Amino acid sequence: MLSIFKPIAHRARLPDAQIDPHYRRLRWQIFLGIFFGYAAYYLVRKNFTLAMPYLIEQGFSRGDLGFALSGISIAYGFSKFIMGSVSDRSNPRVFLPAGLILAALVMLIMGFVPWATSSIMTMFVLLFLCGWFQGMGWPPCGRTMVHWWSQKERGGIVSVWNCAHNVGGGLPPLLFLLGMYWFSDWHAALYMPAIAAIIVALFAFMLMRDTPQSCGLPPIEEYKQDYPDDYSERDEQELTTKQIFMQYVLPNRLLWYIAVANVFVYLLRYGILDWSPTYLKEVKHFALDKSSWAYFLYEYAGIPGTLICGWMSDRVFKGNRGATGVFFMVLVTIATVVYWLNPPGNPGVDMVCMIVIGFLIYGPVMLIGLHALELAPKKAAGTAAGFTGLFGYLGGSVAASAIVGYTVDSFGWDGGFMVMIGGSILAVLLLLVVMIGERRHHQQLADQRG
Repeated sequence: MLSIFKPIAHRARLPDAQIDPHYRRLRWQIFLGIFFGYAAYYLVRKNFTLAMPYLIEQGFSRGDLGFALSGISIAYGFSKFIMGSVSDRSNPRVFLPAGLILAALVMLIMGFVPWATSSIMTMFVLLFLCGWFQGMGWPPCGRTMVHWWSQKERGGIVSVWNCAHNVGGGLPPLLFLLGMYWFSDWHAALYMPAIAAIIVALFAFMLMRDTPQSCGLPPIEEYKQDYPDDYSERDEQELTTKQIFMQYVLPNRLLWYIAVANVFVYLLRYGILDWSPTYLKEVKHFALDKSSWAYFLYEYAGIPGTLICGWMSDRVFKGNRGATGVFFMVLVTIATVVYWLNPPGNPGVDMVCMIVIGFLIYGPVMLIGLHALELAPKKAAGTAAGFTGLFGYLGGSVAASAIVGYTVDSFGWDGGFMVMIGGSILAVLLLLVVMIGERRHHQQLADQRG
């Protein structure tokens, strides 16, 4: 491991009178760092989809562009898993900004160098590199949250942080419109978000910190007097890669269930997101400004949707994350069917459907990530999150990019929507399995305590 990524050594503990004010100040500061830092990853993750309609006009097929786009998802799935293991033994303050700057540099090349968008294989390789660097975003955020927020408050903080997906994901089309206004160049979809991402990376580095102990503070469990059922002093010890994988990740059956469910949640999430600019232009005859706003509204509707989902999982479903996920996935499946069957000439209905789908889909995404964080010790949290991400991106997001693209080429948009809706139904069934497994997991812990 590069020395710049190594965790900061524990500092001597601060006097008791300074612990609470330091904890309060640093938690706000660190949250802003991981929130906006991770949001900026989305500036350079799916902005390529905004350039796809213009590349189609240059002669590239939808299927080939979907294959090129899948490079991000393939690399990101592996990287989130591998880099998750590295991040569990790294300083997130350096790890997160480094990945963001490297991903942004790839997008700058694609935006400014003509050969970078001259062939499918060139685009695939560059997007693959971008996707690999993208894997350095989620795991350090997960590591940070499990070290700075206790279990009882983590559901709320994760649901708020999860809105970073939408804050960042909704901005590329607006930056694209700004770039088109300034430069009249569709390549602005690539370089405008990249410039913004580099600026945010520097901001995140200034705000983030490593563990509480590296700042002279006690572990969060001690500070909040909130000890999980299976917590012990061993949870504060750094784990080897072998221990993380062989003891806490691979044998964890419930983590496997969540990971497989994540495949189909991501298939719908990115199936709608990746192809909405092209679908709305080709089938619903949306102009650039309308399709860009639909994309923006899809992402930003996820903010209240995620917060409400987190609240419902605690208050309405009494902490049953699986049941909450089933409820939201059933509704989003219905909304997707309406979006598909709505005939051209009803742009208001299409806009409402995009908003409703965005509102509903990010709650299950958040719940799966929260499950992963809590099903492993905090020193293995990045790897557990990366494990579910490996399935979500390598299975669901790749399918959304490549399989949906080739299906639309062969069977039209009806075939593409059948793939996405079929995946959504499978997600509901698998989340039911997760719900049952979660109930058994908690019962086993209760029996052990009894």
